[in-house]
Amino acid sequence: MVTTNILENCRYMSANSSSVSTYPSAPALHAWIAILGLIIFSAVAVLAGAGNVLRLLFPLGSLGVGLFLFGKYPTMYISFTWWLWFVTPWLRRVIDYRSGWDGSGIILTAPFLVTLITLITFVQWLPRSYRMGGLPLAIAIFGIIYGFLIGIVKNPVAVSLRALLDWLTPVVFAFHLFVNWRNYPKYRQNLQTTFMWGLLITGIYGIVQYLVAPEWDRFWIIQTRLLTNGTPEPLGIRVFSTMNSPGPFANVLTAGLLILLTNDNFLRVPASVVGYLSFLLSLVRSAWLGWFIGLLSLLSSLKPRLQMQLFVTIIVMALCVVPLATIEPFAEIIGARLESLTNAKKDTSFNERSELYERNITIAFSSGLGNGIGSKYFVNEKGLLQEVTLDSGILDVFFTLGWFGAVPYLGGIILAVFNLLTSTEGRSDAFASAARAIILGVLFQMLFGNVMLALSGMVFWAFLGIGMAANKYHQYEKLQKRM
Repeated sequence: MVTTNILENCRYMSANSSSVSTYPSAPALHAWIAILGLIIFSAVAVLAGAGNVLRLLFPLGSLGVGLFLFGKYPTMYISFTWWLWFVTPWLRRVIDYRSGWDGSGIILTAPFLVTLITLITFVQWLPRSYRMGGLPLAIAIFGIIYGFLIGIVKNPVAVSLRALLDWLTPVVFAFHLFVNWRNYPKYRQNLQTTFMWGLLITGIYGIVQYLVAPEWDRFWIIQTRLLTNGTPEPLGIRVFSTMNSPGPFANVLTAGLLILLTNDNFLRVPASVVGYLSFLLSLVRSAWLGWFIGLLSLLSSLKPRLQMQLFVTIIVMALCVVPLATIEPFAEIIGARLESLTNAKKDTSFNERSELYERNITIAFSSGLGNGIGSKYFVNEKGLLQEVTLDSGILDVFFTLGWFGAVPYLGGIILAVFNLLTSTEGRSDAFASAARAIILGVLFQMLFGNVMLALSGMVFWAFLGIGMAANKYHQYEKLQKRM
């Protein structure tokens, strides 16, 4: 019966394959001209001290380039979007250092705006997504829309709109990756390359950040007073590299490091070395545990031949990374953090989180309607948005969406993850297995914070979407062989 349903679904996809976005190949020269133009313009503006202008023009310029790539070079659009998430926070810090502090952080809208271009795909494909297997993503988006409607009733509209970006953006991006499942091989190669170079560059910068503490990073820590980022001095920063904080940075590295285990490019070794060292220097224990869970998932999901290749890769990586992590100035800070994993009773963070669960669990689960998207934000005395941290992803979802929104939102996640884990498609596809491993590694961290939002959410939802696309693609390939 299940096989029959799969075959019927695949026949439907085959019959409608002409309407799925299968983009023609085109020379990438024009795409690179557009991207390099944005980079050069931004560099000149920073050097000329025109940061105030760039704060407005960079998001608009990024949106223009994103629309161009989306229409003409859709694979490069995926990479461009990820790089904006990787480097825009760093660009913001450099501009603030040279042109004065801007608490609004309007330049940070650039990755959101470019990612939200995929709303075009959502509008076009929502009516047909159910037949393709996109129900989990559709009902998750329904839960978010419900939370937003409650939010604009209970909270200022501007605040709810800002929070909606965090919630909605990653899911519509996942939807875009899924419905374009026929482009899966191109997307797979693109993501492998993007995360390899991303790991190499952000990993190197992360080590430099720890050893040197660049002035713009120190300036930003002082202005924001974010104690979670460490102290603004060499050997005192909790590494967050080109991103905003250690948590999202660690989740990006979790994804990149697991993907690199399935990559055969020669750059994977130096990228892994700097990546693992920066990963450890981020001191994000939940991400460390998430990576370990992902690694176990990856090992168990591959065929024996691929498992042996993966074991060899892990051994090589360990031989390169372990010696560096056991010498100063890295050994003491990493060792102390690792030791805290085995001594939870003396761990202040663990104890505070336990008290938080006990104090807020009744409040979070007792709200049927929810407080709405934006309820975690408030406007401080300076007129700037501040966020209340619940330090628990599960509590955050129920507190914000209530039962009416949380059930479809979490139900969509559970349904999609269950389908991926029970599917036998693509066991010989190491990248698809890595995508499932990343999903489990990030999902585990919901116990400690809401990793479904913004950049961490991009990691989870994007690989959920590409994992669903991989399943659909391999189902279609299997059907083609039978016909």
